[in-house]
This record gives sequence, structure tokens and C-alpha cells, in this order.
Amino acid sequence: MDTQRIAGVKYECLLFDMDDTLYPLSLGINLACRKNIQEYMLEHLHIEESKVPKMCLDLYLEHGTTMAGMKALGYEFDNDDFHAYVHGRLPYEKLKPDFVLRNLLLSMPQRKIIFTNADHTHAIEVLSRLGLEDCFEGIICFETLNPINSYQRILCKPSVEAFEAAIRIVNVDPKKTIFFDDSVRNVASGKVAGLHTVIVGRSDLVPGADHALNSIHNIREALPEIWEVEECNQQQMIRSLAVEATVHA
Repeated sequence: MDTQRIAGVKYECLLFDMDDTLYPLSLGINLACRKNIQEYMLEHLHIEESKVPKMCLDLYLEHGTTMAGMKALGYEFDNDDFHAYVHGRLPYEKLKPDFVLRNLLLSMPQRKIIFTNADHTHAIEVLSRLGLEDCFEGIICFETLNPINSYQRILCKPSVEAFEAAIRIVNVDPKKTIFFDDSVRNVASGKVAGLHTVIVGRSDLVPGADHALNSIHNIREALPEIWEVEECNQQQMIRSLAVEATVHA
């Protein structure tokens, strides 16, 4: 992805998690996804039913995603098939166009990029349903960090290595990049990687978070510096016009 410099602005790039960050956890997409993962473990990997719920959670906590954990344990399955099963039956109809968020995103002068553990198909579906598909320069997703459908270790958040890879791919200075996520451990890893961080979906700061947002809709009130480039550019324009007027006079 091409880098872009914006004179006089604190942040040059905004990295956004997607699920439960750009829309609220209360919609139930996360719960439906977890249910589908557990059904996949039961029906396709033939894991004992009584062990599935705890195993699903334990692998998520240890490896970043349950999928990554199952791969680490040696379970063999096709990544695309897994994603199609887990995301293919999600209640996407619960996601509605968010015109408030769309206007906020389009008003931000910085580069804006999605950084999600999900697959590209799911990311496109979610952004399309929210009416945000043209608000981002690009998407860093499962396929970006794991380009070959193999049985090697899966790279994903909250691994610091995944953040470092994302920073290289986007080609940004982490000191001029701010990261938004609803996950406490993702935010902590983002801070370790050198990013400015925002925890979304809660009002209290957590370890590694520079800011906290109850909702992504509160971004302008909490982070007005994102838009300060506009004032800087306006001042520069006024000075330029003044100089031009003097020259012509």
C-alpha cells in the first residue's frame, strides 16, 4: 500500500478493527460467529461435543483465534471452507447502513485502513452492509497475513508480529498511526508495536490504551486532533492568498 504524508497533522494513518468496532457488540454477530465455529468443530472436526465450548474459548485466548489454535494443534482443514462455514450463515441483515459513521470517516483527511483477523469475503460483506465499502483505502485481513492456504502457523491479532507485519504492509510510521479496536489484548499489542491506541466499546481506559470510546460515533469528541489538519491547511491557504494578493498588487 502506498504511503502518504499529510503536513501538519498528528496522525497520518488510521487503522480500524472491524467486527464489534465499526458496529456494536450488542448486534450479536460475534455470538453467532462463535456458535458457527463450535458447530464446525463438532461436525467437521468431530471433536467431542462436551469439550467444544471450553476448547473453543481456550484456543481463542491462547492463539488469538480458535482457528489458529486448531491449526496449532494439528487439525487439518481448508481455510476457505472454514471461513465460508463460519461466516456464510451469519445474520448480516442485522447490519444497517451507518450514515453517521460514513460521514465521519469521509471527513477524516488521513489514510484509513481496516485491520481484521477475518477473511476478505466477510470484511467486504460487513463494510458493504454498513455502507462503508468506499471509506477505506484497503483491508488487511486473514489472506493478507496468511497468503498461502497451508497448515503453517496462522498469523493474527493479538500477536505483536501480526501488528508489525501490518505496519510494514501499510508502510506507515507507527508513531503517526492510531489503532482502533474493541479487544483489550489487541490494544495492548498495538501499543507494544508502537501505535497510538483507542479501545472502542467502553468508557474506561485499559492497559495500553491512549483513549477510550463508548462508541465509534464518539470519535470526533474524543479525538478532535484527527481533524486539526483542516485548520492548519486553512491557515496555510490564507497565508498563500495573502502573499499572492501582495505580489499582484
